[in-house]
Amino acid sequence: MTWRSPLALVRDALRGQRARENELRSLESNLPYEGLEKGKQPNRYFTSNAIKTTKYSLLFFIPMNLYEQFHRLANLYFVGLVILNFIPQVNAFQPEIALIPICVILSLTAMKDAWEDFRRYQSDRKLNNMPCFIYSRKEKQFVERCWKDVRVGDFVKVVCNEIIPADLLLLYTSDPNGVCHIETANLDGETNLKQRTAVSGVCNTHPKFEPESFKGIVVCEKPNNNLNHFKGYVEKPDKQKVGAGIESLLLRGCTVRNTDHAVGFVVYAGHETKSMLNNSGPRYKRSKLERRLNIDVFFCVILLFTMCLIGALGHYLWLNAMPVVPPYLVPPTSGQLDSPSLASFYMFFTMIILLQILIPISLYVSIELVKISQIFFITNDIDLYDEETDSRIQCKALNITEDLGQIEYIFSDKTGTLTENKMVFRRCSIMGTEYPHKENDGKLFQKISRTSSSSLSHSQKTDAYLDFFLALAICNTVVVSMATSQRRRVSAQNAGSIFKFCKRKPKRNRTFTEDSEEHFQPSGQTEGVRTTGLQPCSLHPPSLSDKPALTSDNLRYEAESPDEAALVYAAKAYGFTLLSRTPDSVSVKLPSGEVLDFEVLDTLTFDSNRKRMSVLVRHPITKEYVLYTKGADFAIMELLGTPYAGMLRLDGNKKNIATVTQRHLDCYAKEGLRTLCIAKKVVSEAVYKRWSVDRKKAMAAIEDRERLVMDTAVQLETNLTLLGATGIEDRLQENVPDTIQALREAGIKVWVLTGDKPETAVNIGYACGLLEDEDLVINMAAVFQITCTNILDCTLEEVRRYNADPRNVDTTLNMSLVIDGLTLDKALSPDLLDRFVALVKHCRSVLCCRVTPLQKSRVVKVIREKLKVMTLAAGDGANDVNMIQAADIGIGISGQEGMQAVMASDFAISRFKHLKKLLLVHGHWCYTRLANMIIYFFYKNVAYVNLLFWYQFFCGFSATAMIDYWLMIFFNLFFTSLPPIMFGIMDKDISAEMLLGVPELYKTGQGEGDYRFTTFWVSILDAFYQSLVCFFVPYLVYQDSDIDMFTFGTPLNTSALFIILLHLSIEIKSWTVVHWIIMLGSVALYFIVTLAYSAVCVTCNPPSNPYWILQSQMEDPMFYLICILSTVVALLPRMYIHLQIYYYGKATISRTGVNQH
Repeated sequence: MTWRSPLALVRDALRGQRARENELRSLESNLPYEGLEKGKQPNRYFTSNAIKTTKYSLLFFIPMNLYEQFHRLANLYFVGLVILNFIPQVNAFQPEIALIPICVILSLTAMKDAWEDFRRYQSDRKLNNMPCFIYSRKEKQFVERCWKDVRVGDFVKVVCNEIIPADLLLLYTSDPNGVCHIETANLDGETNLKQRTAVSGVCNTHPKFEPESFKGIVVCEKPNNNLNHFKGYVEKPDKQKVGAGIESLLLRGCTVRNTDHAVGFVVYAGHETKSMLNNSGPRYKRSKLERRLNIDVFFCVILLFTMCLIGALGHYLWLNAMPVVPPYLVPPTSGQLDSPSLASFYMFFTMIILLQILIPISLYVSIELVKISQIFFITNDIDLYDEETDSRIQCKALNITEDLGQIEYIFSDKTGTLTENKMVFRRCSIMGTEYPHKENDGKLFQKISRTSSSSLSHSQKTDAYLDFFLALAICNTVVVSMATSQRRRVSAQNAGSIFKFCKRKPKRNRTFTEDSEEHFQPSGQTEGVRTTGLQPCSLHPPSLSDKPALTSDNLRYEAESPDEAALVYAAKAYGFTLLSRTPDSVSVKLPSGEVLDFEVLDTLTFDSNRKRMSVLVRHPITKEYVLYTKGADFAIMELLGTPYAGMLRLDGNKKNIATVTQRHLDCYAKEGLRTLCIAKKVVSEAVYKRWSVDRKKAMAAIEDRERLVMDTAVQLETNLTLLGATGIEDRLQENVPDTIQALREAGIKVWVLTGDKPETAVNIGYACGLLEDEDLVINMAAVFQITCTNILDCTLEEVRRYNADPRNVDTTLNMSLVIDGLTLDKALSPDLLDRFVALVKHCRSVLCCRVTPLQKSRVVKVIREKLKVMTLAAGDGANDVNMIQAADIGIGISGQEGMQAVMASDFAISRFKHLKKLLLVHGHWCYTRLANMIIYFFYKNVAYVNLLFWYQFFCGFSATAMIDYWLMIFFNLFFTSLPPIMFGIMDKDISAEMLLGVPELYKTGQGEGDYRFTTFWVSILDAFYQSLVCFFVPYLVYQDSDIDMFTFGTPLNTSALFIILLHLSIEIKSWTVVHWIIMLGSVALYFIVTLAYSAVCVTCNPPSNPYWILQSQMEDPMFYLICILSTVVALLPRMYIHLQIYYYGKATISRTGVNQH
């Protein structure tokens, strides 16, 4: 290795940083430079494929871990007190003793961090050493290497069932059509196969690819975490640019399926791959309770400083009041006592050290333990397990479980969240004629059989009915394979923990076969129709548990959305069977049995702006360039040209197909069906050639590529010819109405934000109980701002009149709002925002229709910020991600629309009905447990610290403790630490059955909830009262006696233990064996440790001597009398109040139950 100057190394590092930060990267093949030193490699500035997810190294673990732990202010606070205690002028007790609590906390946290980091190291090592095949110019073949040896610019070969080691630009596959099928389950949980196609025009050595023949330069964008987008192109030696998108990128972590082998060029490696950039670890959010906790800690700091100031002032007054210096005040080595002012100044800091436990050092660790345990109980609840999908709830945000008990607004998507998202084809309208699916009498079959035969016999003309069903079969991205060919999978031993560094998601297989419980058998089907080859077959995809029938012609359709699968099956039911699909062709079998092979010229994929997708094909018979388009009705209707109006006559009059079809669409929407319009366009050859040039330029562009591609799509999708429309049923999920009713009774307002038509959304709203017959439903649809303003003003005036009417004092106006996306934009404008919020605050439910993803997120933010309420958003698709991330809690439904919503969520469930128990039971328990535990922690520390504070009034405010320092440290660290943790983990104030049966009980957590300002200060005052009783009962008993300091402190310490533990016993609502063991174990531990300490510790804390103190006390009946009397008097007020609350609460629950019945 040649020596390089430091200046050259710095210059190289700066160049590398610039190369990595450039928006565009130019990558060359590594083959011509094989064997040369790193400085001569063209791609040397980019990261290697080795990954490192560990946070620490063995050598620097201790300093790095301490540095990370000291980011917590609480740890810094206690370390500062330890350092302060080493200063002789202000130390309160032995410095070594002060080290014990913080050392225990830091050590436990460090052990946990070390174990987690060691597991990451093992995972990294296993992953980096996995085998792969890299092409070697010297050996003229692909050789086996490790993943960590892969570099940007290498050629990597992947084989069937092998996991892809880096992000590869696909150049060649064994498939003659250049197709490679991959499974992305490790990235997004989806197991339906996805097609990737080799970059066209790059590989010229088929059937055997020679990497050395590749002379181009790959230009691509800077790495990003978007799994669905990639921009790049290959520049050939002749300067021709060939565009490449996500359809040509094999992502690291995906698995090759149904493809013998493929070869790709490495564009991103290691930590720059898209999978690694998405590996952000657990989500962190601060809960509402945690924010409130920080405020109360601040109050405790103020209380501590106040007590220390009182102590410092008292010490000053005490010193000034003495006429002479008493003999027990020993001067320092200088021989001179400090002045009263300086001594009181020192005493302030000494008191801080003595009373430090007022700030609970173990509270934060206890909260973490409780939350982890709560998550364990939630994820293992059998009622939240979905047997059909074999999935249970996922908790991804580890620190907001208590927020589940404080939700006031729920924002839900409709499709896939409230509904099954398992589509069933029900009705269609073709050329203005409506055909109900189950009720049709074979007329549609007869029409198809006639038109398909006559259209095929006339090569210059096709029929609209034929075009309609061809569009259903062709205009999609469905992957076709044989259901009998089982997909080979990598062994569990190899794949079990390969991607532990990625969050594993439950797998969703959207592979649809034609078997189903529902089959279509048209009534009145004639014998002549049967001879056309039409077979009864399912019109909707089966459930995931159905197994495909092993027949010779059984096909497997793998669709990216259930809508596409339903339309493909509808086409197949009427004889138009999709047989195969490649990037360049698609084959459809007609009812007559003839197979048409269409050449696919381009696919204009769906996007949320256009609301449609199109496929441009060359018709095999007419040789025409035909564009088939499907999309939302409003997106298609505005693009229509001249319809087939002249081809169809009804009662001698020409029919306005668009108007009639729109009427059918409105009827479908009122029935709750999802609607799509189907259209076509014949493109001339000249127009196609001009458009193709623009399309290729757009595909090869890097800057502003998305806009250019969309512009080319919009350019072609004009003057469409309407063929018809479809109505697809999306049934409600199980128990959705019951869940919404329970959530409403719990005081939660439910909103539905959907992209569907208002008629469809309203129908579903009534079906799921969101809207009721007695509701006053306000439909807001305004084209102009002034109209929207008038509607808001009038409605608000009516609400004010209703509320002002004396006859409506005890009643509530059941009002619901339905608003479309266009009107919503106006209502959310700055001028009308406050009025809109004022209106929806009075609404029981709101339905927002035709809304975009950005509108969804904005609605959530507006309600959360304006009304200061806790919000929850639930959705199942990529269009719900913004809404999920905008809410306080995001719920992902792991349904049929992929896993993007799940990946962005805080909690993931498989059914909407699971929200009922998740919120009403687990949410309530998590909140009440944590709130009560935190309040108890503050009470416990204040009560114990006050014992030391009261003693200062009788010892000249000298920061003397009447309890041995070791026992004082052990009291909070061991004797009373486990009971509150178990209280926070296992306590159940109300049973699950009662919480589900009386949803109104959930309201106790809403708003300020149980953990209120008053609750905190009442608990603090109670702690002051109990500490006064605990201190002055022994003080009055032993007044004027000659007992020593520790003899006075021992019954006081013992009484404090019983008071604090029995106080917790009063708070515990449900006792278990674990509670008994821990409570009795804590008492036993106290006596065992104290007795042992008193027996062996003679000079542990000189000059004091706690030897045999407790043994002597336990021989004195007065000790037991003091403990019993102090405990009873201290706890009597709390016991009385709890009995009153118990009987009042029981009566309230009984009244609620009677009202419900």
